[in-house]
Amino acid sequence: MIHEVFMPALSSTMTEGKIVSWQKAPGDQVEKGETVLVVESDKADMDVEAFYSGYLATILVPEGEFAPVGNTIALIAETEAEIEQAKQQASSDKKADTAPSSAKPSTPAPAELVTASATTTAQSASRRNGRIVVSPRARKLAKDLKVDLSKVEGSGPHGRIVAEDVEAVAGKSSQTAPKQPAATGSAPTVSHQPQKPAAPAPAPQPVRAAAPGQVTPMNTLQNAVVRNMVASLQVPGFRVGYTITTDALDALYKQIKSKGVTMTALLAKAVAVTLQKHPLVNASYVESGIQYSSAINIAVAVAMADGGLITPVLKNADQIDIYSLSRTWKDLVERSRAKQLQPDEYNSGTFTLSNLGMFGVDRFDAILPPGQGSILAIGASRPQVVATEDGLMGVKRQMQVNITCDHRIIYGADAAAFLQDLARLIETNPQSLTM
Repeated sequence: MIHEVFMPALSSTMTEGKIVSWQKAPGDQVEKGETVLVVESDKADMDVEAFYSGYLATILVPEGEFAPVGNTIALIAETEAEIEQAKQQASSDKKADTAPSSAKPSTPAPAELVTASATTTAQSASRRNGRIVVSPRARKLAKDLKVDLSKVEGSGPHGRIVAEDVEAVAGKSSQTAPKQPAATGSAPTVSHQPQKPAAPAPAPQPVRAAAPGQVTPMNTLQNAVVRNMVASLQVPGFRVGYTITTDALDALYKQIKSKGVTMTALLAKAVAVTLQKHPLVNASYVESGIQYSSAINIAVAVAMADGGLITPVLKNADQIDIYSLSRTWKDLVERSRAKQLQPDEYNSGTFTLSNLGMFGVDRFDAILPPGQGSILAIGASRPQVVATEDGLMGVKRQMQVNITCDHRIIYGADAAAFLQDLARLIETNPQSLTM
């Protein structure tokens, strides 16, 4: 029997995927549940595992090329004798695709052709159903270093064995990061986990150089941003600005910065706490009415080194202490730039922050993300000469914020009330953010 390998949909917004690498070559034997290839989805690289055992007969979409979701990208033959038959099938299918549409057969594909795609399991340890869960790079490294994978404990996402684990066992790496314990419990996990690189990804550069006159194709992430922004233009949005004095917040930041607290976490926490009083600003429009969110999940825009942006999500930011929130944010940023985030870690936001203050930007407007009702644009905090309450002149640090809202559900007074409460919190009681 011959099985088709289809381009899987690794996220709800994915329409096409890029083949990052094939982990198997034509003719190689494939075991059920074994990683066959790595696919770049909208915002992450994911392993794709086989549903069936057999032999990778032929690859239809090579590395570096794109394929729409659902398109056949390879064929797997159950026996070696069927490999040639699969190659002939691929050749005939290719000829049919290039023939005039009127010449194409209208009969459906045989029922026995099935998908070899990403799978979902309910186990999260590094060994599932007696099978070792290991990244392709770690598997190859284990083979080179002659390491028995059954004796390796995984420190990757959901207990997966990664290259650093193999190096640690082999005693080849003196700089391996401390391992985190494998996740336990029965929470569902997906088997198409992000690839973990051997070294941290470089920090993103806001400007990407290209040769004069050159046209460079967009990557998968940039194309996803284009689709989202075009969709956002269909929303009737409006903007409201506000000036917030940050002296008290800046003083607090100086006190707790040494404990690993980031300004991004402080701002996210302040927004999340304020949203508790303004659930409408945390809501979104749906065809049937207003969708009030059950959680306050703050998404924060992060620029990517190879173009585009991603919005890692601080889930339940109003309920988590500022120190844990800062650690979570650091982890999310590192994994987002390494394309390691799970879809739920970048598409579950209910309110978005976009902060360009670190670039010295005074003020700007942000475009509303699809599926959300609001986004807050934050400018730099700068010393300003202002009139004090006693009628004298003084210097205070101030920042400009602009909120963009979906006018179908949020009105001007709603946005203004939210900004007023946010300013009151930051100006008069920022210490409450540490409680």
